[in-house]
Amino acid sequence: MRPLVCLALATTLALPAAERKVPMSLHELTLNTLQGKPQPLAAFKGKVVLAVNVASACGYTPQYAGLQKLHTEYGDRGLVVLGFPCNQFGGQEPGTAAQIESFCQVNYGVTFPLFEKLDVKGADQAPLYRFLTAKHGEPAWNFHKYLVGKDGQVIQAFPSKVAPDSAELKAAIEAALK
Repeated sequence: MRPLVCLALATTLALPAAERKVPMSLHELTLNTLQGKPQPLAAFKGKVVLAVNVASACGYTPQYAGLQKLHTEYGDRGLVVLGFPCNQFGGQEPGTAAQIESFCQVNYGVTFPLFEKLDVKGADQAPLYRFLTAKHGEPAWNFHKYLVGKDGQVIQAFPSKVAPDSAELKAAIEAALK
């Protein structure tokens, strides 16, 4: 039996990303944190998640401060911000995991969870982003935001230009927290 399982897994991984299974919920996934530790996203069941592809050398990088503020202000009510570094837009996240973590803590006091770099689009699109983008489109740039409800389903997406302190995003968060 074991060789069949390995063959099935190898066959699945050989498929182009577009042909791989799209997860049915955010909570089905496990991703590595910046420290390389597996983090089941099922840990966030019952919480509202703001998933953001982030980068350290982008014109939108100052949004880290606003994301941290949202995480702090709404954390007690059930919001968690999750940051997913990505180097696909202008090579604006070239750093190592340690460099990313240090940059975020030193410059923006980030305490929300950050994960290992991943691809948000293209042939190597991460399963997380296959799920997030299935009904809400791929990010056009860094700091694209996906609001995910307590049930693990995407509620809405917000382009990079929508700042974390925007009335539009805050209203959507408030509605999701109810």
